[in-house]
Amino acid sequence: MAVKLRLARGGSKKRPFYSIVAADERMPRDGRYIEKIGTFNPMLANVADRVVLKADRAEAWLKEGAQPTDRVARILDDAGLYKRKARNNPNKALPGKKAQERVEEKKAKVEEAAAAAVQAEEDAKAAAIAAAEEAKAAADAPAEEAASETSGDAEFPFVDAIILLDGVGEKTTEALTAEGVTKLSQILDMSDEDLAALSEKVGAGDQWQSKEWKVQAQEMKDGKGPRAKVDQDAAKKMASEA
Repeated sequence: MAVKLRLARGGSKKRPFYSIVAADERMPRDGRYIEKIGTFNPMLANVADRVVLKADRAEAWLKEGAQPTDRVARILDDAGLYKRKARNNPNKALPGKKAQERVEEKKAKVEEAAAAAVQAEEDAKAAAIAAAEEAKAAADAPAEEAASETSGDAEFPFVDAIILLDGVGEKTTEALTAEGVTKLSQILDMSDEDLAALSEKVGAGDQWQSKEWKVQAQEMKDGKGPRAKVDQDAAKKMASEA
Protein backbone atom coordinates (compact mmCIF):
# COMPACT_ATOMS: atom_id res chain seq x y z
CA MET A 1 0.00 0.00 0.00
CA ALA A 2 1.41 3.37 -1.07
CA VAL A 3 0.97 6.10 1.54
CA LYS A 4 0.63 9.80 0.75
CA LEU A 5 1.06 12.69 3.16
CA ARG A 6 -1.56 15.19 2.05
CA LEU A 7 -4.16 17.74 3.09
CA ALA A 8 -7.77 16.83 3.87
CA ARG A 9 -10.12 19.80 3.63
CA GLY A 10 -12.51 20.77 6.38
CA GLY A 11 -14.00 24.01 7.63
CA SER A 12 -16.88 25.96 6.10
CA LYS A 13 -17.47 27.71 2.77
CA LYS A 14 -14.77 30.30 2.06
CA ARG A 15 -13.14 29.48 5.41
CA PRO A 16 -11.03 26.37 4.77
CA PHE A 17 -9.27 24.34 7.42
CA TYR A 18 -7.01 21.45 6.51
CA SER A 19 -5.80 18.33 8.34
CA ILE A 20 -2.37 16.95 7.47
CA VAL A 21 -2.92 13.22 7.14
CA ALA A 22 -1.22 10.01 6.11
CA ALA A 23 -3.63 8.21 3.77
CA ASP A 24 -3.79 5.49 1.18
CA GLU A 25 -3.22 7.17 -2.16
CA ARG A 26 -6.27 5.34 -3.49
CA MET A 27 -8.57 7.13 -1.05
CA PRO A 28 -10.32 10.41 -2.06
CA ARG A 29 -8.88 13.68 -0.84
CA ASP A 30 -11.30 14.18 2.03
CA GLY A 31 -11.97 10.46 2.59
CA ARG A 32 -10.69 7.96 5.10
CA TYR A 33 -7.10 8.35 6.29
CA ILE A 34 -4.68 6.29 8.37
CA GLU A 35 -3.38 8.91 10.78
CA LYS A 36 -3.69 12.67 11.37
CA ILE A 37 -0.24 14.21 11.92
CA GLY A 38 -1.08 17.91 11.99
CA THR A 39 -3.27 20.82 10.88
CA PHE A 40 -2.99 23.75 8.45
CA ASN A 41 -5.17 26.87 8.88
CA PRO A 42 -4.55 29.38 6.04
CA MET A 43 -7.06 31.86 7.57
CA LEU A 44 -4.73 32.84 10.43
CA ALA A 45 -2.95 36.18 10.01
CA ASN A 46 0.25 35.02 11.68
CA VAL A 47 2.06 32.66 9.28
CA ALA A 48 3.94 30.92 12.10
CA ASP A 49 0.65 29.87 13.74
CA ARG A 50 -0.92 28.36 10.62
CA VAL A 51 0.80 24.95 10.85
CA VAL A 52 0.59 22.58 13.81
CA LEU A 53 2.66 19.48 13.07
CA LYS A 54 3.58 16.28 14.90
CA ALA A 55 7.17 16.25 13.72
CA ASP A 56 8.01 12.79 15.07
CA ARG A 57 5.05 11.16 13.31
CA ALA A 58 5.77 12.96 10.07
CA GLU A 59 9.40 11.84 10.21
CA ALA A 60 8.30 8.27 10.93
CA TRP A 61 6.01 8.17 7.88
CA LEU A 62 8.74 9.62 5.69
CA LYS A 63 11.12 6.87 6.82
CA GLU A 64 8.51 4.31 5.84
CA GLY A 65 8.45 5.75 2.29
CA ALA A 66 5.34 7.95 2.42
CA GLN A 67 5.35 10.58 -0.35
CA PRO A 68 4.14 14.11 0.49
CA THR A 69 2.12 16.21 -1.91
CA ASP A 70 3.64 19.51 -3.03
CA ARG A 71 1.81 21.56 -0.38
CA VAL A 72 2.72 19.16 2.43
CA ALA A 73 6.30 19.02 1.09
CA ARG A 74 6.47 22.78 1.49
CA ILE A 75 5.28 22.50 5.10
CA LEU A 76 7.77 19.73 5.89
CA ASP A 77 10.54 21.64 4.16
CA ASP A 78 9.85 24.66 6.37
CA ALA A 79 9.98 22.35 9.40
CA GLY A 80 13.32 20.93 8.26
CA LEU A 81 12.00 17.39 7.90
CA TYR A 82 12.04 17.05 4.12
CA LYS A 83 13.92 18.55 1.20
CA ARG A 84 11.42 19.66 -1.39
CA LYS A 85 12.56 19.51 -4.99
CA ALA A 86 12.28 22.80 -6.82
CA ARG A 87 9.78 22.75 -9.63
CA ASN A 88 10.69 24.00 -13.08
CA ASN A 89 7.67 25.14 -15.06
CA PRO A 90 8.83 28.02 -17.30
CA ASN A 91 5.39 28.36 -18.88
CA LYS A 92 3.55 28.81 -15.59
CA ALA A 93 4.37 32.51 -15.32
CA LEU A 94 3.40 33.21 -18.91
CA PRO A 95 0.07 35.00 -19.51
CA GLY A 96 -2.83 33.14 -21.10
CA LYS A 97 -3.46 32.84 -24.83
CA LYS A 98 -5.93 35.75 -24.97
CA ALA A 99 -3.65 37.92 -22.86
CA GLN A 100 -0.75 37.17 -25.20
CA GLU A 101 -2.96 38.07 -28.19
CA ARG A 102 -3.82 41.39 -26.55
CA VAL A 103 -0.15 42.08 -25.92
CA GLU A 104 0.73 41.28 -29.54
CA GLU A 105 -2.13 43.47 -30.79
CA LYS A 106 -1.01 46.36 -28.61
CA LYS A 107 2.58 45.89 -29.78
CA ALA A 108 1.46 45.92 -33.42
CA LYS A 109 -0.50 49.15 -32.87
CA VAL A 110 2.53 50.79 -31.25
CA GLU A 111 4.74 49.72 -34.16
CA GLU A 112 2.19 51.01 -36.70
CA ALA A 113 1.95 54.35 -34.89
CA ALA A 114 5.75 54.64 -34.82
CA ALA A 115 5.98 53.80 -38.53
CA ALA A 116 3.27 56.35 -39.33
CA ALA A 117 5.11 59.02 -37.33
CA VAL A 118 8.37 58.26 -39.17
CA GLN A 119 6.56 58.37 -42.55
CA ALA A 120 4.88 61.68 -41.66
CA GLU A 121 8.25 63.15 -40.68
CA GLU A 122 9.80 61.98 -43.96
CA ASP A 123 6.87 63.41 -45.95
CA ALA A 124 7.21 66.74 -44.15
CA LYS A 125 10.94 66.84 -44.91
CA ALA A 126 10.31 65.99 -48.58
CA ALA A 127 7.65 68.70 -48.82
CA ALA A 128 9.99 71.24 -47.22
CA ILE A 129 12.79 70.32 -49.64
CA ALA A 130 10.42 70.56 -52.62
CA ALA A 131 9.16 73.96 -51.44
CA ALA A 132 12.72 75.21 -51.00
CA GLU A 133 13.65 74.02 -54.49
CA GLU A 134 10.58 75.72 -55.99
CA ALA A 135 11.40 78.95 -54.15
CA LYS A 136 15.00 78.80 -55.37
CA ALA A 137 13.88 78.16 -58.96
CA ALA A 138 11.48 81.09 -58.78
CA ALA A 139 14.21 83.35 -57.39
CA ASP A 140 16.68 82.33 -60.10
CA ALA A 141 14.22 82.87 -62.96
CA PRO A 142 14.94 85.90 -65.20
CA ALA A 143 13.07 89.08 -64.35
CA GLU A 144 11.71 89.27 -67.88
CA GLU A 145 10.13 85.80 -67.55
CA ALA A 146 8.54 86.70 -64.22
CA ALA A 147 7.17 89.91 -65.73
CA SER A 148 5.72 88.04 -68.70
CA GLU A 149 4.06 85.49 -66.35
CA THR A 150 2.40 88.22 -64.28
CA SER A 151 1.33 90.40 -67.18
CA GLY A 152 -0.15 87.52 -69.16
CA ASP A 153 -0.69 89.36 -72.51
CA ALA A 154 1.88 90.81 -74.90
CA GLU A 155 2.25 94.60 -75.32
CA PHE A 156 -0.67 96.27 -77.07
CA PRO A 157 0.15 97.59 -80.57
CA PHE A 158 0.39 101.38 -80.58
CA VAL A 159 -2.19 103.05 -82.82
CA ASP A 160 -1.48 106.75 -83.13
CA ALA A 161 -5.08 108.06 -83.26
CA ILE A 162 -6.89 110.47 -80.89
CA ILE A 163 -10.12 108.54 -81.35
CA LEU A 164 -8.79 106.02 -78.83
CA LEU A 165 -8.79 108.55 -75.98
CA ASP A 166 -11.24 107.57 -73.27
CA GLY A 167 -13.85 110.29 -72.72
CA VAL A 168 -13.32 111.93 -76.13
CA GLY A 169 -16.54 111.67 -78.06
CA GLU A 170 -17.34 112.10 -81.72
CA LYS A 171 -17.88 115.90 -81.49
CA THR A 172 -14.62 116.48 -79.64
CA THR A 173 -12.79 114.32 -82.18
CA GLU A 174 -14.22 116.38 -85.04
CA ALA A 175 -13.24 119.62 -83.26
CA LEU A 176 -9.67 118.39 -82.67
CA THR A 177 -9.44 117.23 -86.28
CA ALA A 178 -10.54 120.71 -87.40
CA GLU A 179 -7.62 122.10 -85.37
CA GLY A 180 -5.25 119.70 -87.16
CA VAL A 181 -4.80 117.36 -84.17
CA THR A 182 -5.49 113.76 -85.17
CA LYS A 183 -2.67 111.79 -83.51
CA LEU A 184 -1.74 110.90 -79.94
CA SER A 185 1.90 111.81 -80.66
CA GLN A 186 0.77 115.41 -81.33
CA ILE A 187 -0.80 115.58 -77.87
CA LEU A 188 2.38 114.21 -76.30
CA ASP A 189 4.47 116.88 -78.09
CA MET A 190 2.32 119.77 -76.78
CA SER A 191 3.12 121.60 -73.59
CA ASP A 192 0.59 121.45 -70.77
CA GLU A 193 -0.39 125.10 -71.40
CA ASP A 194 -0.96 124.61 -75.13
CA LEU A 195 -2.89 121.40 -74.52
CA ALA A 196 -5.08 123.11 -71.90
CA ALA A 197 -5.79 125.97 -74.31
CA LEU A 198 -6.69 123.48 -77.05
CA SER A 199 -9.01 121.56 -74.73
CA GLU A 200 -10.80 124.75 -73.76
CA LYS A 201 -11.06 125.86 -77.39
CA VAL A 202 -12.76 122.66 -78.54
CA GLY A 203 -15.02 122.70 -75.49
CA ALA A 204 -13.60 119.50 -74.02
CA GLY A 205 -13.14 120.70 -70.44
CA ASP A 206 -10.54 122.24 -68.18
CA GLN A 207 -6.80 121.81 -67.70
CA TRP A 208 -7.24 118.55 -65.74
CA GLN A 209 -9.03 116.97 -68.73
CA SER A 210 -6.19 117.84 -71.09
CA LYS A 211 -3.62 116.34 -68.69
CA GLU A 212 -5.69 113.16 -68.63
CA TRP A 213 -5.42 112.99 -72.46
CA LYS A 214 -1.65 113.18 -72.15
CA VAL A 215 -1.59 110.42 -69.51
CA GLN A 216 -3.66 108.11 -71.70
CA ALA A 217 -1.54 108.85 -74.77
CA GLN A 218 1.65 108.01 -72.86
CA GLU A 219 0.10 104.76 -71.56
CA MET A 220 -0.81 103.64 -75.07
CA LYS A 221 2.62 104.57 -76.38
CA ASP A 222 4.16 102.42 -73.59
CA GLY A 223 2.21 99.42 -74.88
CA LYS A 224 -0.88 99.55 -72.69
CA GLY A 225 -4.25 99.22 -74.39
CA PRO A 226 -6.89 101.93 -74.33
CA ARG A 227 -8.87 102.15 -71.12
CA ALA A 228 -12.38 101.68 -72.46
CA LYS A 229 -13.26 98.20 -73.76
CA VAL A 230 -15.07 99.51 -76.81
CA ASP A 231 -12.04 101.65 -77.61
CA GLN A 232 -9.73 98.63 -77.23
CA ASP A 233 -11.78 96.68 -79.76
CA ALA A 234 -11.64 99.65 -82.13
CA ALA A 235 -7.91 99.95 -81.59
CA LYS A 236 -7.31 96.31 -82.41
CA LYS A 237 -9.32 96.70 -85.60
CA MET A 238 -7.38 99.80 -86.54
CA ALA A 239 -4.10 98.05 -85.77
CA SER A 240 -5.00 95.12 -88.03
CA GLU A 241 -5.92 97.50 -90.83
CA ALA A 242 -2.79 99.62 -90.42
